[in-house]
Amino acid sequence: MKKSKNNFRVESDSMGEVKIPKNALYGAQTQRAVDNFIISDLVMPKEFIISLLLVKIAAAKANAKLGLLSMKISTAIIKSAEYLISNFDHEDFPIDVFQTGSGTSTNMNVNEVISNIAKSKFKTDIHPNDHVNMSQSSNDVIPTAISHCAYKEAVTKLLPSLSILSKDIGKKQKKLNNIVKTGRTHLMDAMPITFGQEISSWKAQIDDNIDSLKSCLKRVKRLPIGGTAVGTGINAHKQFPKEFLAALNSGNKLNYVNKKNKFEGLSSQDDIVLYSSHLKSVAVSLIKISNDLRWMNSGPGSGISDITLKALQPGSSIMPGKVNPVIPESAIMACSQVIGNDTTIMICGQSGNFQLNVTLPVIAYNIVQSTSIISNTAISLSKKSILDFHVNKSNIENSVNSNPILVTALNRIIGYEKGAYIAKKAYKLGLPIIDVAIKETDLSKKELQKILDPLDLTKGGIK
Repeated sequence: MKKSKNNFRVESDSMGEVKIPKNALYGAQTQRAVDNFIISDLVMPKEFIISLLLVKIAAAKANAKLGLLSMKISTAIIKSAEYLISNFDHEDFPIDVFQTGSGTSTNMNVNEVISNIAKSKFKTDIHPNDHVNMSQSSNDVIPTAISHCAYKEAVTKLLPSLSILSKDIGKKQKKLNNIVKTGRTHLMDAMPITFGQEISSWKAQIDDNIDSLKSCLKRVKRLPIGGTAVGTGINAHKQFPKEFLAALNSGNKLNYVNKKNKFEGLSSQDDIVLYSSHLKSVAVSLIKISNDLRWMNSGPGSGISDITLKALQPGSSIMPGKVNPVIPESAIMACSQVIGNDTTIMICGQSGNFQLNVTLPVIAYNIVQSTSIISNTAISLSKKSILDFHVNKSNIENSVNSNPILVTALNRIIGYEKGAYIAKKAYKLGLPIIDVAIKETDLSKKELQKILDPLDLTKGGIK
């Protein structure tokens, strides 16, 4: 390493000398990537870099256990990686997401930073390739880090967030089980349902998504480490995957497993494509729930106004007193991003040419972002919209009582055609259906009240 006269230092790699900012922890290969990939302001997510650091820790432990690394060097790698996790600084990992498709630049970035931390803080001279990258290739390390990160974030953030949303919907459902409202199909009045029945569908959507995710994650937790360059495991000990997984799983309950076919693990990202499709499904469900909330909250004077969402902020810069459904709107935008990310991941998943997928950094970036967005959106909807919305009971009661579609309950007695005539007349005159039915049928008011009881109609079936 040479000191320059200005704010740079000069380092050499296999391609020659490179100028690097004097205080940067990374080295020559990172700097080349910074210089080459000037595409965006997007860098690899913190969560992914931390997963990559955890991979390096497990690799160092495995290599030491197999007698390939001295304990001194292994310990220095481990302590350096742990230091970087505890003192994470994105300036140490500056490479653009749109880089070499294998993610080699990011892998070497992490290797170089660990190496320099080991030298400066733990007084151990280690080589980024020979020591930190021992028994590894970017081609198996990056797919391993992608699956590791996706699974960890899903288990520790996504599933708990969706579980909270499901439980909170369930709480709201119980409170509203006996409140009858007008059902709506095609945005038009339909037969009555209870509020609890309506939002029970939201809970069912989320519960089904949770079940699907859990099933899918059995695939995501399989790691292709040990495949090295092309899947054959060249330069890695045959026991390396076993010792790596033992080290990685020690002290946690995530229980990652070995992906048996390393060729598939390096050449495809089918597991992540599948996981992303499930995130898209959750996004679609959350958009449905958000739109229900927006429609039910519409008004207050000219809309449906079944509910009032909690007022969180002024809704207009020009119209005083206007309040908008900002959380559902935020959720729709966030979920739209996840749907777009899924399309990106799907396209990238097709780019597995022979023994390597060559779009790994973009897959990593998008799957981490999607998982984070869905996790945060679920909590936001739950805590800031669903738990505390207020039901406008008078509006609901007026809507139910004046709903001519209640005549459907008379079909078996008076027939469809007669029912349609009564409904149209009630619409035209603006009268409750029972008032028109009394005049147009032989049924007594008491009989009609029993047949047309809105709460009873929500129970369905012929009695």
